[in-house]
Amino acid sequence: MEFGDGLDLTRDALMMTLIISSPIMLIGMVVGLVISLFQSMTQLQEQTISFVPKIVAMVSVAMILGPWLANKLLEYAVELLGEVPF
Repeated sequence: MEFGDGLDLTRDALMMTLIISSPIMLIGMVVGLVISLFQSMTQLQEQTISFVPKIVAMVSVAMILGPWLANKLLEYAVELLGEVPF
């Protein structure tokens, strides 16, 4: 394995991490923004109000997108192991 191959593997792994984590993180960010707007309009400044809805939304998205996420990881693993010389 050469240095360029190692860089390609690292780049691919980072891209896969972004692809897998972005839907869950994006929904957490959107829910957090909506809760923050609600808190600023109603002047409720309790820190714990935004925690539970964000967790529920992120877990729900992870459950809904679970098969797709697992399929992407499986495709990446097959591609990665297919390149291993024996």
